[in-house]
Formats: sequence, C-alpha cells, structure tokens
Amino acid sequence: MNEVPLNFPRAWVEFTDPANEDQVVRADLTWLTSRWTCIFGQGCHGIVAGRPDDGCCTHGAHFADKDDERRVRRWVKQLTDEDWQYKAEARLGDWIEDDPDEAGKKTRVVDGACIMLNRPGFAGGAGCALHKLALRIGEHPLVTKPDVCWQLPVRRTYRWVDRPDDTKYLEITIGEYDRRGWGPGGHDLHWWCTGSTQAHHGAEPVYLSYAPELIELIGEPAYKELAAICEERDRSRPVPAPHPADPGTPTEAGAAG
Repeated sequence: MNEVPLNFPRAWVEFTDPANEDQVVRADLTWLTSRWTCIFGQGCHGIVAGRPDDGCCTHGAHFADKDDERRVRRWVKQLTDEDWQYKAEARLGDWIEDDPDEAGKKTRVVDGACIMLNRPGFAGGAGCALHKLALRIGEHPLVTKPDVCWQLPVRRTYRWVDRPDDTKYLEITIGEYDRRGWGPGGHDLHWWCTGSTQAHHGAEPVYLSYAPELIELIGEPAYKELAAICEERDRSRPVPAPHPADPGTPTEAGAAG
C-alpha cells in the first residue's frame, strides 16, 4: 500500500477567470496532470482497516448545505429496490442523520458504512446506489450524488486576496484532496488513494478524466483555459514537478509502505 510523502514540489498556475474578472483560478498542475484514477472495487484498500469494500464511504457523506441535501433527497425518491440494497432499511427511519461531530447532516451509517453503499453480493451490484441510478438514467453521477462524493479527490477552496491597490479578488483553488483535506483525522486513515502509487495508472490525466467535475467546480470558460495549460504541460518532457506517485517518476521508489 505504498504512499508517497505528503510534501513534495508542486507546479501551480494562476489565471483570471474568463467569466469573471474578479475571480482568479489557482490550480495544482502537478495533481491535475497526474495519472490518478479511482480504483474502487479494483484494489482499493479503503480508509478503515478491514473494510476495503467501503472505499471512502465508511463514514457516510456530509452534505455541503441545505441545497445539497434537498437535491440528493429528490434523487433518492427515484431509487428502486434494484438500485438500493438498503431501501427497506431507510423506510424504517430517515436515511439522513445529524453529524455528532460537526454542525449539519450526513447520510446514515448502517452495518458499518454509508446507507447508500451497496455491499458485495447485492444483486444490483456493489457500489453507491446514487451512482448506479445516474448510470441507469443516463446522467453523470455528479448530478445525483452529494457534493463531497463527486468532488473527491479534487479539493476546491476559496479565499479573498487583497491587492496593494486596495482592490481584492476571490481566489478559487483547485488541488489534490490529500490526507490533510480530511482534517487532523486524515493522518489516521488506513489508506488514502491520492498519494498511493497503486492508484496512479489512469489512461488519462485527471484534468481530462475529471472534466465534468472540474467544469462544475469552476465553470466551462475557466476549465477550457485550465485544460489548455494542462495540455501544454503534459506535452513537456521531462514534466516539471511531476506527481511522485505517477509511474516512472524518480521519487516513486521512495514511497512509504
């Protein structure tokens, strides 16, 4: 379960959002041009020891806000017994619960993992019921799933930046959701995929494989500019500041076991 160290050189780019001159996109090119890919059900070790089949779904999904919760509630009403292993369980009580550690709500944990997670052996197939619904009706899973679920492992943050001339702009940062993105507890996760050499063998770089998610996060005009920058970087040989978990990088051999 090799993972590279958290701190390593990264290449960043900043550019003004073409759709809003008061916004600047700051993007981690090292992450976006890496070959990370989700390996859920294909060698994922899970974030809790002994529960590899949960992936990152063990603790349930925290809703970003009330709009996020309302949107997901509408899609949950469309889930069938074939889509959702725990639909009968949800009828006995709401599938949402209060988060005891943070303000807000989250999906319930049932049998040790998110109530939306179909377990191996379920006739409808293992994995997220909302993900399965999206594929069945021809939608992208970001439409049906909680925000945190489709955004991972891309992390979007905001901050206002003051310029010396007393103007300011909103900085939107797009980067890797590494262990630290989970807060202090992230260091205690059994395994996390973004720094694992085992999850860095995607056919496409992240900026292409996660194009729909990135468009949703920063808008299509900003994504087009970002993709052009990433493409130019991806053609470089050698690539400056590559992700150390990518195959063939000099530091890959130094990953921690």
